[in-house]
Amino acid sequence: MHPPLRPPYAGPALFSYGFRPLFLAAGLFAVLAVPLWMAAWSGHLALAGPFPALDWHIHEMLFGYTSAVIAGFLFTAIPNWTGRMPTRGWPLIALAALWISGRLAVAFMPWPLLVMAVDCGFLLAVGAMVVTEIVAGRNWRNLMVVLPVLLYLAANITFHLEAMMQGSAEIGRRLGFAMVTLLIVLIGGRIIPSFTRNWLAKRGPGPLPVPFGPFDVLCLAATLAALLVWVAQPDGVPAGAGLLLAGALQALRLARWRGLRAWRSPLLAMLHVAFAFIPAGLAALGLAALGVWPAVAGLHLLGVGGIGGMTLAVMMRASLGHTARELVAGRALTVAFICVALAALVRVAAPLGAGLWAAAALWVLGFGLFLWRFAPILTRPNPARRVPGGR
Repeated sequence: MHPPLRPPYAGPALFSYGFRPLFLAAGLFAVLAVPLWMAAWSGHLALAGPFPALDWHIHEMLFGYTSAVIAGFLFTAIPNWTGRMPTRGWPLIALAALWISGRLAVAFMPWPLLVMAVDCGFLLAVGAMVVTEIVAGRNWRNLMVVLPVLLYLAANITFHLEAMMQGSAEIGRRLGFAMVTLLIVLIGGRIIPSFTRNWLAKRGPGPLPVPFGPFDVLCLAATLAALLVWVAQPDGVPAGAGLLLAGALQALRLARWRGLRAWRSPLLAMLHVAFAFIPAGLAALGLAALGVWPAVAGLHLLGVGGIGGMTLAVMMRASLGHTARELVAGRALTVAFICVALAALVRVAAPLGAGLWAAAALWVLGFGLFLWRFAPILTRPNPARRVPGGR
């Protein structure tokens, strides 16, 4: 028998697996950042960081909250890919501390270059750790996951540089939305049909999700092209037509995953509902490019419903599965997801005044319920597995 690659871990459960501190940090930040944004928007708070208030809000949702979820997901998946023990202990503590330092720097440090170095250092460290683990495990085919991480880092650097040179990061905002949206259609397109197929296969005959194939490649290519055109020039027929086409293709793609058959599993249905906000957001941005609808509607369908909903659903499922718990949402988690989905719809339907405050309250309530349910799970050891025939 080969000896373990690393000694047994005896530290705090919180730092025994990458998803634990990073999902907890993401949940806490989601609850705190939106009230801070509302305070800044209403004139009751002035942030000392290098970004205007709107850029701070967008940056911290795209590159603060979301980066923690993406890193937590990667450090949960990579041990399965490589067969190695997960990153844990002091390297994980240092990574979490670097992420926290980035959030503090962006909010409170007035030195743009130093802020960029601290903030972008997190994704740089994530990329380096991912490469190290994949190379050590000789899992060469999954090295491709490094490319989206590096492109995500490049989008963050662009955001910082544009804010420094122009005073506002308009291209950086769109590039950030584009990169996270692409990550969702790429990763979601793998995990949603897979999870759905596994669940449906246990419940008798019936249509199953269509496997990944040429149509999915077409959808991804069309979405990439449309988003790149939109990043470069958000107004006009090329961006509008491309985004409408991408939205239609992603909606057809979602329909092939048989989500209507999975409604009895709220944890699974959440993934389908969250992904549905992606084609809706792409279509809304397409209409905005043609001058039919305000762009803010599409951005919030993507940001609150698509990114917020998908990351919340993934954190729930991964946290339950990797702490040896049953994959059942229960009432609290179902309500949590409904709150975030409603926050997106309310933000679009009533973008000002009471609607804005209601959307913020729904978002905070949703992630507050997530924390209430998962903070004990993420900070404590896994429950002991029952021995068959035992008590």
